[in-house]
Amino acid sequence: MSDTIFINGLVIHAHHGVMKHEAKVGQRFAIDLLLTIDLKNASRSDKLADTVSYAAIVDVASRAFAARNFRLVEAAGGAVADAVLKEFPQVQSVRVTIHKPHAPISAIFDDVGVILERSRRG
Repeated sequence: MSDTIFINGLVIHAHHGVMKHEAKVGQRFAIDLLLTIDLKNASRSDKLADTVSYAAIVDVASRAFAARNFRLVEAAGGAVADAVLKEFPQVQSVRVTIHKPHAPISAIFDDVGVILERSRRG
């Protein structure tokens, strides 16, 4: 299947990180989501009932990401992937990219983060 829904650049302020100040002050993270889903019926019916609402995806992902203070973005991204698959049974797989552009690294860089992929198949 090659149908996808994507959401890029979802910005959330959260308190994730290993450093004490990250948990206290927090920082901005950006999330990109890529969901594999069969959109054949939606493309023919033009009905929201045959797809997944973007707003619902954003709500579920945002709540999962900010549900608690994670030390690792790997864990925060895993929580997002698990929540999306749990909430939307029609989604076959999800790719979650977490950008942490203000990571406490003593170097000049544009972006760092993780990419996690989860599917119902394994």
